[in-house]
Amino acid sequence: MEYTETTTTSWFSRLKSSLGGVVFGIILIIVATGLLWWNEGDFVKTRDALNEAQGQTVELSSVQQVDPAANGKLVHATGFADTNDVLRDPVFGIGGKGIALHRKVEFYQWTEHSKSEKRQKLGGGEETVTTYSYKTDWVAHPVKTENFHSPDAKVLYVNSTLMNIDDLSLEAKNVHLGAYRLAPFQITAISGEEPFTVNLDQSVREQLTIAVLRAKPQLLPFSTGNLDRVPLNRLPQVVYEQGNTLYVGATPAKPEVGDVRITFTMIHPANISLIAKTSADSFEPYVAANGKNVSALTMGTVPMEEMFASKHSSNKTITWIIRVVGTLLVILGIKGIFAPLAVLVSVIPALGTIVGAGAGIVSTLLGLAWSLIIMSIAWLRFRPAIGGTMLAVAALMVALLYVKGKSTKNTPAA
Repeated sequence: MEYTETTTTSWFSRLKSSLGGVVFGIILIIVATGLLWWNEGDFVKTRDALNEAQGQTVELSSVQQVDPAANGKLVHATGFADTNDVLRDPVFGIGGKGIALHRKVEFYQWTEHSKSEKRQKLGGGEETVTTYSYKTDWVAHPVKTENFHSPDAKVLYVNSTLMNIDDLSLEAKNVHLGAYRLAPFQITAISGEEPFTVNLDQSVREQLTIAVLRAKPQLLPFSTGNLDRVPLNRLPQVVYEQGNTLYVGATPAKPEVGDVRITFTMIHPANISLIAKTSADSFEPYVAANGKNVSALTMGTVPMEEMFASKHSSNKTITWIIRVVGTLLVILGIKGIFAPLAVLVSVIPALGTIVGAGAGIVSTLLGLAWSLIIMSIAWLRFRPAIGGTMLAVAALMVALLYVKGKSTKNTPAA
């Protein structure tokens, strides 16, 4: 079923809204400029901290016993991260020895999807046509039917759930690398989730079955006034164990609205490599001279040089991502400043479209130019050699253009 909703915005309302967008655009440009400036400085600080740390890192030859001579030093160590902690799901009783246990919950629900199309009207008004469609899908949270836009959908597509339960993440408190204890920030960094096979106790399965049937008694194949009087062996199956998935519903092959799918994964003990400062029998981040924290943890046995190379690569990648995001924010801010111009002339729809497209191109060019200027100035502040070279090249290019233009002007016509 589809439902269409049409809204109309007057020219005056659009103009008023665009004027508000000017203020937002200015704020966005200021924030993005600060972000671009900070980003360049943070890149240099992180790079310098990594270089400093790499020059001080020593190999911890063995983790089987605590080395007093290594206390307070920045070390690179490898070994088997192990634990005796038992992690167990408090609701389903599923678990075992591991570093982390994760429960992911999905609900089979009616969901709403929308597609909008805007149309310019003569006189500067704008018409927005939104089409809503509905389908069933697995989602991370129950969907509230009352939020659907279609009045009919609120009646026809009523959502329910056989059980209300959230995602869950449990972490071991005690994880050791030989004789050393891993700090909480290191335990969190251990990855490598693997499917954890579901094996419910009979009592838990029975309690879960009864709870589900109380929530949805229509799943019973017979009429009864008191569920407690029905023998357990006559209750229909509504709980299924499928590998690492626990399915709650009548038929897994044909899910119905309200069914619940719960997936379990475990991070098991494994080999790791780390870079950190030793503190007695544990670890802490190394604090560089510029105040930056340096630490790393990688799965498997990885050489020190490779770990630092990876940190440098990650620093460059993050810097470029923030550069792109900052530049896009500047462009959006400038577009917000130019927005009223396109609205003013949109009394003639074709003219508004042309001016809007032109404003978009100009905003992009100005945004790129402004971002490059900020980054160049930041390079001059944080990386003088690069910044100075760029400015020198730019000055040389301007000088050459000036000289060439002057010589062309003074050349007599043939």
